[in-house]
Amino acid sequence: MSTIAENIAKVGARIREAAQASQRNLQDIGLLAVSKTKPADAVREAHAAGLRDFGENYLQEALDKQAALSDLPLIWHFIGPIQSNKTRPIAEHFDWVHSVDRLKIAQRLSDQRPAHLPALNICLQVNVSLEASKSGCSPEELPELARAISALPNLRLRGLMAIPEATDDIAAQHAAFARLRQLRDDLALNLDTLSMGMSHDLEAAIAEGATWVRIGTALFGARDYGQPTH
Repeated sequence: MSTIAENIAKVGARIREAAQASQRNLQDIGLLAVSKTKPADAVREAHAAGLRDFGENYLQEALDKQAALSDLPLIWHFIGPIQSNKTRPIAEHFDWVHSVDRLKIAQRLSDQRPAHLPALNICLQVNVSLEASKSGCSPEELPELARAISALPNLRLRGLMAIPEATDDIAAQHAAFARLRQLRDDLALNLDTLSMGMSHDLEAAIAEGATWVRIGTALFGARDYGQPTH
């Protein structure tokens, strides 16, 4: 096996063990390969090893990769901060957006989603750790924002996403992920998605209900240039 295929197998084993430990159905937990800064060839290799969902933070890099990999049946997730002037290509070229944190962006995505495509799957990013440096709406803003976005015609609100403050404290990891799950459940909008957990804390995320774990470093190795790890 190649290094990427070996890494995928190792992460898959971690996910299986975490699912078993928390008595969850493995089929309910998706592996989202975070391929930002990695070349198209790495994505192609990961697809050959069984992955089909890929997360990108940087729009132009993602569009270049999509063009290079157009022969493959990949599902593309946008997971980075969204500027207003970038919404049209995101609406046109992605299947999921995990990082919506304000109504203006959601309205633009809805307005600009091509009519021939299915509704765009949306997660609302919540700043559960209340870090000044992090994107995301506040827990207090979430209910009103979720209700407004759930009414937009070309979007399908699926759930919530968070990037909690990085910590090696297992109890703190669990607490942050449990808070996101509770916020989702309190909305009472029948949402099915929790996008949470990365290479260092996927076990805690799965224990608390993650349906997507966003894994980059553990699959592809260290970032090619000093970007925040996912």
